[in-house]
Amino acid sequence: MDKLPESICILRLSALGDVTHLLPVVHTLRARYPQLKITWIIGKFEYKLMRALPDVEFIPYDKKGGFKAWLALRKQLAGRRFDALLLMQLSARANLVSSAVRAERRIGFDAARSKEGHGLFINERITPAPGGHVLDGLMQFAAAMGADAFQYDWSLPSAPADHAWVDQVLPDQQPFAVISPCSSHRLRNWNPAGYAGLADHLAQRYGLRIVLCGGPTDLERETAAAISQHMQMPALNLVGQDTLPQFLALLRRARLLISPDSGPAHMASVAGIPVLGLYAATDPQRSGPYQYRDYCVDAYSQAAQQLEGQPASALKWGHKIEKRGVMDLITLEQAIAQAERLMMATESAFVPPAQ
Repeated sequence: MDKLPESICILRLSALGDVTHLLPVVHTLRARYPQLKITWIIGKFEYKLMRALPDVEFIPYDKKGGFKAWLALRKQLAGRRFDALLLMQLSARANLVSSAVRAERRIGFDAARSKEGHGLFINERITPAPGGHVLDGLMQFAAAMGADAFQYDWSLPSAPADHAWVDQVLPDQQPFAVISPCSSHRLRNWNPAGYAGLADHLAQRYGLRIVLCGGPTDLERETAAAISQHMQMPALNLVGQDTLPQFLALLRRARLLISPDSGPAHMASVAGIPVLGLYAATDPQRSGPYQYRDYCVDAYSQAAQQLEGQPASALKWGHKIEKRGVMDLITLEQAIAQAERLMMATESAFVPPAQ
C-alpha cells in the first residue's frame, strides 16, 4: 500500500472567486485524509476571507512584493519539505512563487490548459476535467492525491461579530436581495439602469429590500449611486462599508444575490444562497456560480457570434469577450425572466430570518 500523504502545500494566490472554489477541494482532501497537514500560500486580500477556514496553515503572500516577497517566503519555508505541492494557478507569478516550495510531487494542470511556463515547475499533471467548469478542473487535484469521492462543501464559518454587524445594519429582519454590481473587470459589468429595473421588480413583486454592496473604489461607489438614482424604490447602500467576512455574514441572510462574473458570485456558494449571475463577457458554464449556472442570464453565445464572429463552441476554453458593449447584450427582460425562474425554484428552500 502506498504511503499516505502527511503534508501538502496548496499554491493559489487569487482571485477571490477562485480561492472560494478551493473550499470543496480542501474539504475533499480533509475527508480523504483526516490527519493531513494542509498549508496554503494565498494572496493577502483573499486571506482576509479564507482565514476563518479551520485546520489550515495559511501563508499570506504579497503579490506586489516582487523578489522581496519571494525571498521572504523561501526563508519561511526553509527546511520544510511537503509530500506534494498543488500548483493550482496558471500565471507566471504563481509559477515563480512555487519555486520557493520544496515538494516530492509537484502537481499542476493538464497540458491543454497550461500556459506561461507552467510545465517547467511541475512533475505531474492532473487528468483533464470531464466538465468545463473551473471547479471541475480544480477537483482533479484532489483526485490526483487519491480522493475518490468529491465533497461539494463550501463550509466556512462566520464570526459572531460579523453577524452582529448584520443585525446593526439590517435590524428589522425584512427579507432582502443583495446586488453586488461590479467586477474588477469593468467590461464585465452590467449597466446601472438594468440593475435598477431588476431591483425595482424584485422589490415590488416580492417585497424584498434591495441592498447594494461593493468595495470602496470610485467605480463601485459611482455605480451604486447611479443604480439608486435610477430606482423607483429605495435601496440601502452599503458600498465600501463592509469587510469581506461581514459581507459573507450578510449574504447568509439574503434571499438572493445578483452579480456579474466576480468574487461575490462565488461567495454566494459559501453563504448557501441563490445567485443570479449576469454573463456575456465570460462563459457561465465555465465560471458561473456552480450550483446556479443554469439560472444565469447567459449572453455569451450571442456575444461570440456578434463580437467574435464564431460560435462559442469554437472559442478556446476560458476565452473572455471583454469588449465594449458586450454586457449590453443582456436585456432587462431577460434578467427579470431568469430572476423569476430562480425565485420560483428556490422558494421552498428559503427560510425567512427569525423575528
